[in-house]
Amino acid sequence: MAHPKRKLSKQRRDKRRTHDKVALPQLSTCSNCGATVMYHHVCPECGYYRGRQIINKTA
Repeated sequence: MAHPKRKLSKQRRDKRRTHDKVALPQLSTCSNCGATVMYHHVCPECGYYRGRQIINKTA
């Protein structure tokens, strides 16, 4: 196996890792009930997606 000739500095190591962070999920509001919903997901409160009822939710 190859071995590094010099120790990698913390600054150089951390520069490489800047893109490894976890991103927060993108949230929007449901057009039907106004609840907070993740993009491209059915609303868990009312069952609507893009103006159409996908899941029959009865209260």
